[in-house]
Amino acid sequence: MDGTAEQLRLRLTARLTEVCGEPVAVSAPERLSGGASRETWAFRATSGTRERELVLRRDPPGYARPESMGLEAAAITAAADAGVPVPPLLDHGTDPAVLGAPYLISDLIPGETIPRKLLRDPEFERARPGLAAELGRVLARLHRIPPDRVPGLERPDPLALPVQEEPLPALELALRRLRANRPAPAGDVVVHGDFRNGNLVIGPDGLRAVLDWELVHRGDPLEDLGWLCVKAWRFGSAAPVGGFGSREDLLAGYAAEAGWTPDPAAVRWWEVLGTAKWAVFCRDMARRHLDGAERSVELAAIGRRVCEQEHDLLVELGLPAERSGAPEPEPEPGGHGRPTAAELVRAVGEFLRDEVRPELTGRTRFHAQVAANVLDVVERELRHGPAQRRTGRDRLAALGLRDEAELAAAIRAGAEEPAVLAAVRAAVTDRLLVANPRYLAGP
Repeated sequence: MDGTAEQLRLRLTARLTEVCGEPVAVSAPERLSGGASRETWAFRATSGTRERELVLRRDPPGYARPESMGLEAAAITAAADAGVPVPPLLDHGTDPAVLGAPYLISDLIPGETIPRKLLRDPEFERARPGLAAELGRVLARLHRIPPDRVPGLERPDPLALPVQEEPLPALELALRRLRANRPAPAGDVVVHGDFRNGNLVIGPDGLRAVLDWELVHRGDPLEDLGWLCVKAWRFGSAAPVGGFGSREDLLAGYAAEAGWTPDPAAVRWWEVLGTAKWAVFCRDMARRHLDGAERSVELAAIGRRVCEQEHDLLVELGLPAERSGAPEPEPEPGGHGRPTAAELVRAVGEFLRDEVRPELTGRTRFHAQVAANVLDVVERELRHGPAQRRTGRDRLAALGLRDEAELAAAIRAGAEEPAVLAAVRAAVTDRLLVANPRYLAGP
């Protein structure tokens, strides 16, 4: 056990002994993969003859959000009272002196959270067909939580996204269209904020728990429905609701519990807005790595997923990418001989994926795969980058613009002529060819 895990074990032992009023023995905490915004640790706590499987969620060092953690704890408690399946809370606190950062401790709910397993493993074959309707019913119960049960919830303007240091033309275009077609509010309720595949514990019998309440707020109930349908949460499946169901089943399940049927067009508006928000969130997570607040290969890799959301936004706006059958370009020759930089990067990626990763377990194995994927991106940029930069400059120069920041500003001011839209589409396709070319062929 490394020093961080041992220090955390000692702190957990002291805290749980205090909470339970009797000596508690704590096993070595295991850091789980995933959870890019908060740390997640699994451990066992034994007192007397009773052993409990527990989960700790805490803010990463240097990124404490005590107000958010307090709201999350209150929301989980209120959700349980409303009939929403959640992990029972054992303890929570905002004082960093206790466990190093604001935290929640809850029971471990048996089941699966990894989306690709949920969408493909035979174990969940019986549960998948009914999940969309079941999630609709659960969301209706969630939206019945009295807002005063979670005091201090903010009601943010959903279109007031954070200002970006590097404006995205595709995002500016989507936001213009969204503002022009904003639907009337459907209500003022407690909104989970991150209700999606990946934050749900699923068993062969269906939904077992709703996790990760850190984005809880007040807002329109359709926000949760639209967010669940965002393409990023389908993980390669064509089914719009989390990769396992239809919008019709989701809304029918919601109506059966809520007593009213959401407007499908309004839900679709929220789905498009959710795609725009996820682009911003990806940039924010990468910024935490770049600023040094939390150095992480996972956060760095997420920054290159922004172009996937740009692509999805453009497709929603009627600007699909043209499929190219052109062969992979060779990297431009340098003065350093063979192997080239691209060939060296490929060799290291193959080593990580084929030799290092199989010997690892848990979070380290996951990050080894992420690192290998990052090297694939670097190799493709070495191959495509020089030509893309030249053609990109030429496209912008033909519009009288110097860079994408000026293109974004022009769109913000109302420019939507065909040449502008074509430049946005081409730039996003270029980025996607480097970051994840398979995404262009996806559903």
